[in-house]
Amino acid sequence: MRKLLSVMLLAVLAGCANSIDELAKAGDWYQVGYQDGVSGNHSRSMRELSSMGNVNTADYDQGYLEGVNEYCNPNAAYQIGLSGQYYEGVCEGTEDAQRFRMEWQRGWNESRISY
Repeated sequence: MRKLLSVMLLAVLAGCANSIDELAKAGDWYQVGYQDGVSGNHSRSMRELSSMGNVNTADYDQGYLEGVNEYCNPNAAYQIGLSGQYYEGVCEGTEDAQRFRMEWQRGWNESRISY
């Protein structure tokens, strides 16, 4: 029952989320950056952003930094690794980078053992 509720909640949340292309078309560059950062992705190049529309780089950068700050929480790193999400190194240079990387690696290793 609990698993079913979790799946249903994820489906509802996915239905509510805007795609990156929709956000770019709407001019919500803060959210585009935030989504990239909170997903643990590297920031997009100027060429890539420009191909998506009339980009506001200041908003994108601000959103990206906010998203990366959330993503790089070492208390969540184990779960990120356990989920099988690859770490692209976006937390390097942050205060807790080493702790994040160690917790992510611990989760990553455990996810590989359980399959």
